[in-house]
Amino acid sequence: MSNLLNTLAPNATTMIRMDHTHVLATFHRYKASSNASQKLAIAKTICTALEIHAQLEEEIFYPALEAVLSGSAELRKSVPEHDGMRQQIARLRGLEAGTLEFDDTVMALMRDVMHHVADEETVLLPAAERDLSDQLGELGARMTRRRLELVGPRVGEIAVNSARAMPVATLLAVGTVAAGLGAWAVHSRRRLAA
Repeated sequence: MSNLLNTLAPNATTMIRMDHTHVLATFHRYKASSNASQKLAIAKTICTALEIHAQLEEEIFYPALEAVLSGSAELRKSVPEHDGMRQQIARLRGLEAGTLEFDDTVMALMRDVMHHVADEETVLLPAAERDLSDQLGELGARMTRRRLELVGPRVGEIAVNSARAMPVATLLAVGTVAAGLGAWAVHSRRRLAA
């Protein structure tokens, strides 16, 4: 399994960029006009993704980067920025979805995340690709293993929030396609059995 994971896992900088893309795309699905249930599900999805991402960076990526970038201002401020995001996440979790304060807190979190992502993608990731190129594959495999450990206990929560965050039209379309595929599979099995 470990060799397979080393082969299939994205390298560390690719994984970080994929996380950034995922969370920013999720932020952009948040609409002030959405119902409270959908807002809450989107916010929970964002919070979980950010918590896991920050933990992976702090446990695995930043220590490796510190070895080659000691003294970097961007690296030094990364963990305090994560701490600020954690404080906003804790605040968000204490608010009622659908309130103006909830919306404002999500937007403030998005601004902070966008600033943090810009620093990482313009300074830290290029530095890692330049100075840690021979280690990025192994770092990505370690981050993938750790991600699986962190996601495991939360997989039900993640699935429920992902489903609730989808617009009703999307859920209906997915359900229709799934029902059609199911009917086609039953029909195909009957034809093969005949």
